[in-house]
Amino acid sequence: MKIIQVYGTGCASCNKLFELAKQVIQEMGADITVEKVEDLNELLAAGIMRTPGLSFDGKVILQGKMPNHRTLKHWIENFKG
Repeated sequence: MKIIQVYGTGCASCNKLFELAKQVIQEMGADITVEKVEDLNELLAAGIMRTPGLSFDGKVILQGKMPNHRTLKHWIENFKG
């Protein structure tokens, strides 16, 4: 199973990215799990220095920015194969 992780400590942008990722995956009908990671030690272990952060199967895709719906959908399409 593929996993998307949204990293953040609870800020508005982090929450928005988490909800957007869930929405896009639901719209696509993709079999991908979305996890929210708020633990500071886990953020640092993943190399996230700015939030929100986003990773696909542990590979950091984004940090410190908020993608729009279309961009996130494109990334997820490529990720799901």
